[in-house]
Amino acid sequence: MGGQRTTTGAAGRAGDSDALEHLARVGLIAYGVVHVLVAWLALQLAWGGGGQSADQSGALATLAASPVGKPLLWVLAVGLVALALWQAAEVLRWRSGWSASGDVRKRAVTKTVKAVAKTVVYAALAVLAFRFATGGGQSSAGQQQQATAGVFGWPGGRWLVGLAGLVVIGVCVHHVLKGLKKSFLEEIDLTAAPPGAERLVTRLGQVGYPAKGIALGVVGALLVYAAVTVDPAQSAGLDGALRTILDAPFGRVLLTLVALGIAAFGAFCFVRARYPERT
Repeated sequence: MGGQRTTTGAAGRAGDSDALEHLARVGLIAYGVVHVLVAWLALQLAWGGGGQSADQSGALATLAASPVGKPLLWVLAVGLVALALWQAAEVLRWRSGWSASGDVRKRAVTKTVKAVAKTVVYAALAVLAFRFATGGGQSSAGQQQQATAGVFGWPGGRWLVGLAGLVVIGVCVHHVLKGLKKSFLEEIDLTAAPPGAERLVTRLGQVGYPAKGIALGVVGALLVYAAVTVDPAQSAGLDGALRTILDAPFGRVLLTLVALGIAAFGAFCFVRARYPERT
């Protein structure tokens, strides 16, 4: 018992350390930059000027091509690693609640699952940033298609791909509801913010979360469709999702709205970096 308290206390101290929090702020800014760049690429795609893939790999490739791209990618990668560690510390922070009962246990498990999911997302993005910083990046859409094709070769692989699609659709619903219910305000500490900041943050979250959710929903739908047709080419990631939106009726307008919403989510990340609070 004493060892468990020591471990949990150490995790809490590591997660609350000023150095890690400052690095996590850099990570939140990096996360916001990636979303703003994805939004820019989506706008270019909508209005006929698209060259790079309109996804995270395209955003990092655009950054790598700039004069200060490589050093900046290293900074972003380190910040994203810190952000991943910041979230990973949450797992041990809520560990004591796993053995509880009722609402306490439910809250601890929910917080743990969210922390693990965010850790994986931030870590994967950090790895992608490191790859582009070292010149080894490639299209994430192509990687996803290869991964999907590999999973199809597993026993029950088709069902696993379909399940993954349903999970992504569930994340889509979560983001949309988070925006509609304004529950994202629980993730940011605005007690020291100037008047009017909460109104700005609320508007950014109300627009940003549903827009990101819609994009993820299309990604999930494409995964489900790939599972139904047993065609990994249908699993094209975020770039394929945005192109699917573009091909819909009034697609240019819809994609523009989604792009502006993703940019709003990126701006929300910038504000959250200024006033961070754990989820």
